[in-house]
Amino acid sequence: MQRTKKSGLPSSINMRHDGHFVEIISERTSGPSIRMISIVKIKPNPHQARNELGNIKELVASIREKGVLEPILVRPKDGKYEIIAGERRYMAAKTSGLEEMPCIEMNIEDNEAMEISLIENLQRKDLNVFEEADGLNSLADMYGYNHSQIAEKIGKARSTITEIINLSKIPIDIRDLCRKNSIKSRTTLIEISKQKSKKNMSELIKAISERDLKREDTRILSKKIKGKEESKIKRYVYNFIPTIEKNCMIRIEFKKQKVNKSEIISILKEAIEKLKRS
Repeated sequence: MQRTKKSGLPSSINMRHDGHFVEIISERTSGPSIRMISIVKIKPNPHQARNELGNIKELVASIREKGVLEPILVRPKDGKYEIIAGERRYMAAKTSGLEEMPCIEMNIEDNEAMEISLIENLQRKDLNVFEEADGLNSLADMYGYNHSQIAEKIGKARSTITEIINLSKIPIDIRDLCRKNSIKSRTTLIEISKQKSKKNMSELIKAISERDLKREDTRILSKKIKGKEESKIKRYVYNFIPTIEKNCMIRIEFKKQKVNKSEIISILKEAIEKLKRS
């Protein structure tokens, strides 16, 4: 079996350490610089994928007892060090009263910092589905990555990336409705994201919750609700009744609402040419 490419920190870096061990790693490592940095010189990343840090009480207690056992990733920016990954550890260390903490310093650009932050959080499974979707969508919007490029960097199939990014289109109030109804499954959320309106999304969420629908039932209902909306779309129809022959009519139906005269003429010409050739 072919091994997949590993992402993350170099395998030579042992994550468990104390203050003096950080200096030893720094001396032996030819890659990113690892050292202790003052807490006051560290600042959070404004593009952090995580919206909520969660409960850090246990982490604070652990840091007070044992210190920070794993360095955070930072990069020099504007005279300070911006966090690439490890904001929970940073907040817990700050809360616990530490004056400095172990950091892996990396000189990288904004897009690379965002990539690493996402990958690190995804590896730890620290992101919920919407945070992951918004983070990947930011890579596409802010840095112009296409879905194939993101798939290669994140290590997922391109079709999976497209599905995840589509979740970022779900409005905030619909996301809240999903949380209230304990809908967390990615496959279920993907079906909700396929709906064309908030009304239809709410209808699907209500049915999933009230009827305890499973994956296949949700998929079938999702198609039905979506199809109901599509059937309501008015299509342009051109009718022609010849003045000579009254007992016939020509009807052309377009798959859109607006059609100009040249399109109708073009189709009629094509139909006439086809009749001539037959």
